[in-house]
Amino acid sequence: MHKRRLGRSDLLVSRICLGSMTWGQQNSETEGHAQMDLAFARGVNAIDAAELYPIPPKAETQGRTEEIIGSWMQARGNRDKVVLASKVVGRTANEWFRGGRPSKLVRADIFDAVEKSLKRLRTDYIDLYQIHWPERDTPWGANPNRIGAVPPRADAVAAPAGETPIAETLSVFDELVKAGKIRHYGLSNESTWGLMRFTAEAGKGIGPRPVSIQNAYNLVNRTFEVNLAEACEREDVALLAYSPLAQGYLTGKYDHGARPEGSRTQLFNRGARYETPNAAEVLLEYNELARSFGMEPALFAGAFVLNRPFVASSIIGATSIAQLEVALSAADVTWTEEMQTAVDAVHQRVGNPCP
Repeated sequence: MHKRRLGRSDLLVSRICLGSMTWGQQNSETEGHAQMDLAFARGVNAIDAAELYPIPPKAETQGRTEEIIGSWMQARGNRDKVVLASKVVGRTANEWFRGGRPSKLVRADIFDAVEKSLKRLRTDYIDLYQIHWPERDTPWGANPNRIGAVPPRADAVAAPAGETPIAETLSVFDELVKAGKIRHYGLSNESTWGLMRFTAEAGKGIGPRPVSIQNAYNLVNRTFEVNLAEACEREDVALLAYSPLAQGYLTGKYDHGARPEGSRTQLFNRGARYETPNAAEVLLEYNELARSFGMEPALFAGAFVLNRPFVASSIIGATSIAQLEVALSAADVTWTEEMQTAVDAVHQRVGNPCP
């Protein structure tokens, strides 16, 4: 599988990165190992994790995903062949991450997170360590408006009390790189302003530049294109696109209000991001468009993301081997100009219903 460089780093990642957030809850250790075996046999070389995982986050399951990845790498003896990514939580009132206190992006909390992740992953270093979300009151993904504002519109954003300055957080990542605990760092669920602040502070010599940003990008959320695509191109920051299938809503399994037994939405009721006003109609339209090209919706949606020029790698996730096979097969699809024109025509009319 073709590999792409992350920013100005020496990290070369496959076009598809294997997501892991179901391992330890929806998926067992054995199933997680089987997914990694298949993905790596198909040319994937990158795994994305987080101290938060599995999803949905709970104190009793937190960290299991990293443990499963760690046991797999130890059993296969392949740590040197894996581009391993993980994440530290942003500001949160949940106290289970830090043993009984809230967490912020300060030195004590970041170091605590790294040391625990390294132990669970059974490794001495993490290739790409990402900030899962900012301390600021800023939306998840590439959405340019505040959380809950639908349709997207400008809103006042006040800095929370005691907000950790980006320069302070960056200095911690500089220390981690110099200590050899991480090789590079990246951002996630970040805005254009946040990205530019990190690169500006790095330009002052406070710490290294981010090499990547992990934000949502799919057919019903193309907000990354508005400002972040230009900023990332000019600043040499690579996009790791998550949720290419819109949490499964672009597979067709939820069409017409269906809730299949065992699906994430049926189990956890966590589909609010893709249940916004008009979302059901737009999702169905894209799924029907895929079928008009003779393709499974999941294959079509995955191929769309993989063929965008600013996507370094698409982060896929699955709860079954059959789902994983489809997600991996998107790399083999020949994406045509006709497909792109058809997708853009729908987007021009409906915009981004699920930012």
